[in-house]
Order: sequence, then structure tokens, then C-alpha cells
Amino acid sequence: MDAKEVIARRVAQEVREGMLVNLGIGLPSMVANFVPDGMHVFFQAENGVIGLGQRPPDGMEDRDLTDAGGGFVTAVPGAASIDSAMSFGLIRGGHLDMTVLGGLQVDEKGHLANWMVPGRMVPGMGGAMDLVTGARRVIVAMVHAAKGAPKIVPECTLPLTATRRVSLIVTEMAVIEPTDEGLVLRERGPGVTVDDILAATSAALIVPDDVAEMVLG
Repeated sequence: MDAKEVIARRVAQEVREGMLVNLGIGLPSMVANFVPDGMHVFFQAENGVIGLGQRPPDGMEDRDLTDAGGGFVTAVPGAASIDSAMSFGLIRGGHLDMTVLGGLQVDEKGHLANWMVPGRMVPGMGGAMDLVTGARRVIVAMVHAAKGAPKIVPECTLPLTATRRVSLIVTEMAVIEPTDEGLVLRERGPGVTVDDILAATSAALIVPDDVAEMVLG
């Protein structure tokens, strides 16, 4: 499986029965594909959908049913369409159990930068700042490096999304938990060694004596 599938499968293990979970655009939206059959979870998109399902098969897309990034989605039984005021009321009111977001950088303090690169045109910040501030858990789902450059860094050089520490970082190489003491390496990716992770990470990592390999199922 490719890097994005590894990440999405591992993040799906953080989802629990009955949760209300926001999925960001791009890679995070793949998480819905790997939640166990029969688990009752409501995925939310800030454009006003609660009850996102898996991506529709080719030819079965509904142009009126999309996620926040405009990607086609399906809706599970019991899904609801709401307006933006209600959607952001849920986010800002602390009602989301978890959000899964992509990342450009995460630093040693667990701060996320994911909304813009200076000098590039951006359509807007979307709901990222609200989500990182309002959701009970914040999981960053991203590839470990971009064009050979580490994305887990000592200090973010890109504009921060929020000053709140994220809950977990999941890449194809590692599961890393930001804590008061620093970034703790919790799991290794399939076939990845601790030395591989250290070489691809510019931030300091706390490495326990035993780091288990991800079990993706």
C-alpha cells in the first residue's frame, strides 16, 4: 500500500464508536474508507454535512454531495445537511470529538502549520484554525517529508494554524505524540526502523526502549 493509505488506515484506528469526527480535505478524507464495517461514526465536513460515507464509485458521483474541498462523497443513513452557522457552531462550541487534518509542518511543541505558504496564493484559511482550537482531539495526518525536507521540525517556519498543541501526528513512517516533555515516538511504520525515522526528522524525538511497528489490519 502507498504512504497515504498507510496513514489513513492508522488514523482510522483512533476513531471510536459514536464519535463526531471532522475530516479535512485531501488525505484525511481517506480515513472514512477504513473505519470497520458496522461502526457507527458521524464524519463531519465544515461545508455543512454530518454523516459522510466513503468515496462513491466512478460514475456514481452526486454533484450536490461534496466535502469541504469539493471532493465527491456519499452519505450514510441518518446523515444531515446543515448550514455553515450550525457547522461552525459545532466546531467552535467544542462538540467535535476529533478532527483529522493535513499538515505542512509540526514542531517540537506540537504546533501545527497547515494553512498557507508565504508568497503563494491561498483561497482562504478554511476551518483549520477553528478545528485545531475547538476539537477535543487533533490528529495530523501527513507524509513524513516533502521533497526530501522534514515536516516535523524544531520550530515551524510557516505561519501557525493555532498555538494549541495537537494530540497526535501520524505519518507513513511513525506515530508521534506531542507531550509536555516533547515529541514521543510511539510506533514505527511498516518496515521502518527507528534510525530511519530519526534520519527523516529534524525535530528532537523522545524514543522509548521499545517502539512497536504499526498494526494496520
